[in-house]
Amino acid sequence: MSPLARLLEAALFSSARPVPVEELAALDPEASPAAVRAALDELRESYDVNGHGIELGELGEGFQILTRPEFTEAIERAQLAVRPHRLSAASLETLAIIAYRQPIGRAEIEEIRGVNVGGVLKSLHERGLIDIVGRAEGLGRPLLYGTTPLFLEHFALRHLEELPRADELAIALRAEPRSI
Repeated sequence: MSPLARLLEAALFSSARPVPVEELAALDPEASPAAVRAALDELRESYDVNGHGIELGELGEGFQILTRPEFTEAIERAQLAVRPHRLSAASLETLAIIAYRQPIGRAEIEEIRGVNVGGVLKSLHERGLIDIVGRAEGLGRPLLYGTTPLFLEHFALRHLEELPRADELAIALRAEPRSI
């Protein structure tokens, strides 16, 4: 493994959050962003070829060393991992609406959900999962909401395009066993 790949591995191992390429490039002033990307590919390939229990993930706008999904359940059972705070059903519904329809205003979210979402929006904003991304045209110029890079990180997504399509969601929801 190249010295740059080993340096990036050490930096990513010590970080609790995804690190953007620009920040990784600052570790070695002589490394270009292209060289950093090549070293990240080298690191990813090393983890894949050598059968490590970890992998290099691209989340949001950065990279992070992650546990391979097949080991997650065993690690959670042993309570070795720190569990993120769970989101309520209301928060997940609101977050899904924002993720699929962003930028979107509060009134439109409330129209879809049929309830007041002021408290949920405040909670999601405080948790850093959504942010105000602009203002709509029209009366009062209401605030528009969108998801943040932390949203992508929380749901292990690189881009919003990785969200399931509407037709895939319908199939998944039909396959879910329902309790009465």
